[in-house]
Amino acid sequence: MIRLIEDNDPSAFEMLKLLYPYAGQAFIIGITGSPGVGKSTLIDALITQFRKRDMKIAVIAVDPTSPFSGGAILGDRLRMQRHATDEKVFIRSMASRGQKGGLSRATKDTAVVLSAMGYDIIIIETVGAGQAEFDISFLAHSIGIVSIPGTGDGIQAVKAGILEIGDIFIVNKSDRPDAETSVLELKMMLNMRRPTTCAQTSTLSPNWTPRVLKTIAQNGTGVKELADTFLSHFDFMKQNGSIVQKKIELEHLYFNSLIKDLTMEKILLFIKNSNDFKDALNKIESGSMDPITCAENVVNNLKVTCKQ
Repeated sequence: MIRLIEDNDPSAFEMLKLLYPYAGQAFIIGITGSPGVGKSTLIDALITQFRKRDMKIAVIAVDPTSPFSGGAILGDRLRMQRHATDEKVFIRSMASRGQKGGLSRATKDTAVVLSAMGYDIIIIETVGAGQAEFDISFLAHSIGIVSIPGTGDGIQAVKAGILEIGDIFIVNKSDRPDAETSVLELKMMLNMRRPTTCAQTSTLSPNWTPRVLKTIAQNGTGVKELADTFLSHFDFMKQNGSIVQKKIELEHLYFNSLIKDLTMEKILLFIKNSNDFKDALNKIESGSMDPITCAENVVNNLKVTCKQ
């Protein structure tokens, strides 16, 4: 099913319609942060903690897209291989497909499939592009933002607005110097930003105070507390009823992304099948017109067609 989704096979779309009523029960956790902060190792340790609770876990590791094959590089998946033989753990690498936010529609569709398959928790690891990663807020119920001491990640987070989408902040590799300083900086910045972002940020749960935790993913230090905090956040949303509103909000965002993607697909297909497009290619190949003018002409003609 996931392979059909990635191949954009029309049959996948029809199957998604049938699966959708069975989806929506899974707790979706988003893990994001700059490259090198240890996201994959941290997720590997989180899987262990959730499995101790006999939970069924799925991981979507979004890797950078290969410019040649269009596929994922699979680096993140390799770091989680110790769970490969566990029948209650499913790990899948997926390509970002050039999406600036780090997530393609295929990632969102795959989360629907995994939820319908009965996984208790779905962890989505974003591509690690740093400041551009906000799309995860359109998909996850709870978002963990990973940083490490001594890299200035906290300041970058303020500049990028990443503090506005996080529910749990993890200072990984906390055996390094300045770990406590990083924790204090994050807490100070959260105190400054929280009042102004609570009302306008979709991912922040009402009345939930973002947590700042220290971990050493390599040896598992602090990971049990992190797993407990994610589950506490999910329970918090269920108890105060915000999970219902959150799910409705995520469905609206999913609907809007589908409208955007399907509309773009239809428009591009229409353009590529048009005589204007074919004429433009011939002019480019013959050198009689530059690509810039050709593209402009095709789009202008499309506008005229739409008006008619």
